[in-house]
Amino acid sequence: MTDTMTPEQRHRCMSHIKGSGTKPELKVRRWLWSHGYRYRLNVKSVPGKPDIVLRPYRTAIFVNGCFWHGHSLIPNPSPIGEGSGYFLGNSACCKIPSSNREFWVSKIRRNQERDQENYRVLQENGWHVIVVWECQLKPAVIEHTMREVELLLNENLLSLYRHKPVPYNTEEENQLPMAAEGD
Repeated sequence: MTDTMTPEQRHRCMSHIKGSGTKPELKVRRWLWSHGYRYRLNVKSVPGKPDIVLRPYRTAIFVNGCFWHGHSLIPNPSPIGEGSGYFLGNSACCKIPSSNREFWVSKIRRNQERDQENYRVLQENGWHVIVVWECQLKPAVIEHTMREVELLLNENLLSLYRHKPVPYNTEEENQLPMAAEGD
């Protein structure tokens, strides 16, 4: 299948795609707000500049577009040493353009590597990471998806405030003199 646009038209179209305030992101934000969750957007001080930050839950939510973040990524079936990385195939939610395919595969791989690094840094700093994919926000499944997000948020909050028992050591207590002893 050939591209119906000239390279200049395609470049202009692709350059006008915005990175924040996208329709999928707005769906997630509206749902969270209507259910009482308060958040901050694109917080620069949080590693990876997540789309949505819920500080009380110590949670960062990334709303990823299936195309830009390679939702159809599958591991490369070749053995180690015979090629590197991953194979990007087409799926129902992500179609790699046939024109300039090497460029797009490379770009999506770089995005995925950056995403994984951001998730790792956040988790090492004690943050919970939730990734919501664009295809999970279709009208038929959005309620289910957002209920799962809500469940994860509540689990995160409980884990932050869960009672941590103090270890009880009976040997140390037996060795210490009692206040009433020694008279």
